[in-house]
Amino acid sequence: MATGRDRRDNGGESEAMLHHISLGVADLAKAGAFYDAALGALGYRRVFEDQTAVGYGIHDGEDKLCLKLQPTARSPGPGFHLAFAAATREAVANFHAAGLECGGRDNGQPGLRPAYGPNYFAAFLVDPDGHHIEAVTRNSAPAFGPAP
Repeated sequence: MATGRDRRDNGGESEAMLHHISLGVADLAKAGAFYDAALGALGYRRVFEDQTAVGYGIHDGEDKLCLKLQPTARSPGPGFHLAFAAATREAVANFHAAGLECGGRDNGQPGLRPAYGPNYFAAFLVDPDGHHIEAVTRNSAPAFGPAP
């Protein structure tokens, strides 16, 4: 049982469990182009960059995902993946298409995943460095067009 302060009573701090995550990539330009496209489809953007890193998020200087140039980088392996929040099913589909166009590999077409819940709509990709990523929404609106 946890003995620390209850995060739900956070005194104005974020309830987010993770502050940010970093991934090692062998080719920063190639990885950056992939994540520009895939995360751009979800409404995220580059919030900082230098010669050895590119950060993604919403607000300048506040990266939630950081790509770090590591020429010998390897993906963590089976069982690890990152799931990015999407606002709509259409955004999930756009993430998948954009990622495929920029060097990603399909690891699961956009669609409902009833095993994870009645409205769990997701798509899965493997990035150019072998990291497994997902875009997911629980928004019940159809992938394209207005909700019924």
